[in-house]
Amino acid sequence: MVTKDVLRQVVIKQKNELAYKDTLKREILEDILKWLKDDRVLVLTGVRRCGKSTLLRQLMQGTAGWCYINFEDERLLDFQAQDFEMLNEVLIETYGAAKTYFFDEVQNVEKFETFVRRLQDEGKKVIITGSNAALLSKEFGTRLTGRYKSFEVYPFSFSEFLSFRKTGIKKDDWYDVEKKVRLLKLFEEYATTGGMPEYVKNHDRDYVRTVFENILYKDIITRYSIKREKIMRELVNILATNAATKFTYNSLKKTLGLANAITVKEYVSYLDNSYLFFELLKFSHSIKQQLGAPRKIYLVDPAFHQTIGLSFTPNKGRNLENTIYIELKRRNHDTYYYSGKNECDFVIKNGTRITGAIQACYTLDDSNKERELAGLVAAMDEFKLSKGLILTFEQTGELTVGKKKIKIIPVILWATDGKSMFGADPWLAKTSRKDLRDHDDPRHLTPTRGLSSFPARKKANG
Repeated sequence: MVTKDVLRQVVIKQKNELAYKDTLKREILEDILKWLKDDRVLVLTGVRRCGKSTLLRQLMQGTAGWCYINFEDERLLDFQAQDFEMLNEVLIETYGAAKTYFFDEVQNVEKFETFVRRLQDEGKKVIITGSNAALLSKEFGTRLTGRYKSFEVYPFSFSEFLSFRKTGIKKDDWYDVEKKVRLLKLFEEYATTGGMPEYVKNHDRDYVRTVFENILYKDIITRYSIKREKIMRELVNILATNAATKFTYNSLKKTLGLANAITVKEYVSYLDNSYLFFELLKFSHSIKQQLGAPRKIYLVDPAFHQTIGLSFTPNKGRNLENTIYIELKRRNHDTYYYSGKNECDFVIKNGTRITGAIQACYTLDDSNKERELAGLVAAMDEFKLSKGLILTFEQTGELTVGKKKIKIIPVILWATDGKSMFGADPWLAKTSRKDLRDHDDPRHLTPTRGLSSFPARKKANG
């Protein structure tokens, strides 16, 4: 329990530190603003330091009559659910009568949802952030079912990264050699160092390590009372080093020298809940087969790969694939990988159907062309798709395999082309951004030398 004086000190100090700064307007902001007048609680979740608090400040700019508190302050370590009423009095003293309550990292308080529900019942708007997906969903699932709307916040997208670097992209830039080279260099940097806002600003490796240690200790080891810290660290190193590859709980169990795979499964779920890693399941119509198949693992941001991985040389192909996966998550696509005789990196599920297939390939050449196309076409055959997509570092082109059309697009153009991927054109999203409106027109794509002559796949190849 904390005293009222301590609460007053914290609230006043945090209010004085809320001075608005001219920060980059996040792409998700417009989506959140649409729900400000809805009576549900708004929940913003995501990995630590990805920009959730900045988003709250941006939301405050268009909101009247609000109050704010961040529960990460160490003086609030003993704050309990029964202290909320006293906190409410301090907030009213400091801010006046408030219509909207902003709570940052509120999951640190046990049974916080009871007070949130009371505020909602009183007609208040409540907007909260948190760094643990499982905890928030569990608490709101029991107390506020159907009474909240959640948003996942990620580090900068490539479009936001360009905006932060004050670099625009127009429809003709790809055909201007100097501008194209600059865009490619910027993407290489983004795919290696990532989009954690503060790290993009200062390039301080120690900052990323500090964020990682906070995630590991506060969101995982302390929260789940993990005794085997060394094992958890080894697991994190293995997963970071092998991002964008397949794994099984049993294989990790053997590598870590554990007695059973249940512990590994639990540890991976904790990492997933903290938004540090994400598991990608194989698509199968059988839930049992899907859960029993190997999974793929992806990092939320490449900055952590540099900090906690064991490899010293960046793997450009894996970095590209990891970047594509996180962008698919940012666009809220229900994503899986396909594996039969051949493998396709991503298939997109819309409702009950698979509506899109994507292969990630840094450079498509004679050494990998047959394998990459075989995997993509196998997925297209399986799900009766007439169009498929290969995302590369800089190649463009269009192939015909039988009656199937395959478009080859630089990931830069795809990543900066709006939020919807598999709408009217399953190859590339239409976008409302005027400067990118023409990129889905095949006339703007230059065939890559040698690719258009790839022969139709034989039926025997599956």
